[in-house]
Amino acid sequence: MRSAVVVPETPVKSLFAYPLLLSLLVGGPALAQTATRDPAQIQAGTYAVDPGHTQVGWRVSHFGFSHYSGGFSGVSGTLDLDPKNPAAAKLSIRIPVGSVSTTSAKLTGELKGEQWLDEAKYPEMTFVSTKVEPVGADKAKVTGDLTLHGVTKPVTLDVTLVGAGVNPLNKKVTVGFEATGVLKRSAYGVKTYVPLIGDDLQLTIDGAFERRD
Repeated sequence: MRSAVVVPETPVKSLFAYPLLLSLLVGGPALAQTATRDPAQIQAGTYAVDPGHTQVGWRVSHFGFSHYSGGFSGVSGTLDLDPKNPAAAKLSIRIPVGSVSTTSAKLTGELKGEQWLDEAKYPEMTFVSTKVEPVGADKAKVTGDLTLHGVTKPVTLDVTLVGAGVNPLNKKVTVGFEATGVLKRSAYGVKTYVPLIGDDLQLTIDGAFERRD
C-alpha cells in the first residue's frame, strides 16, 4: 500500500499577514541592489548625515582581560564631496555625548557623568576635517580636529568607501563610508581608571549620507 503525502492547509488569513510574501509569489517588483563601489559613479554635492543609519562605535581594553564596546547615536553633520576632486572633500560631524550606550544601564549612566564624559558640561563631540589624502581608488586618510570633553586635538581617520547610489526605498542619492581611528582618551581629560581601563579608544564610524536636493 502506498502511503499518502499530506500537505497541511494554510489558513487564508495567515497568507494575508504576509503581504511581502504574496507580492513575491504573484511576481511583484523585486528590490534590486543599486549601490556601487566605483568612486567615479558618486554624484557630487553636499550630503547630510542619515542619523537612522549612521553608527559610531567605540572599544577599550577592560582590565586587560577583554575588550568592552559601546556606541553613540543621533549623529548629525554634512559632507561636501566631488569624485573628480576627492582631496577637496569636507566633513563635519556632531555626536551627542548623551547618546552613549552600553550593555549595562549602570555604566551608561556613569559614562554620562562628570567623572567620564560630563554630558552636562560638554554635550557634544565634534569632528571637522582639515585634510583629505586619497589612498587608492576607494580609500582616504582624513585628518581633522576632534573636540571631546572641551579639548580639541588632531585625529586621522582611515576611511573606506562602502557604496553609493540611489536608495531603492526612499529614492535618495546616498553614499556610505566606514572610518576607523584611535585616540588617547586621557589626552582629552577623560582619565578615569587609566590604565586599568584602556587609554586607547578605538573608534569606528559607519556613516550614511544623503544628498541634499
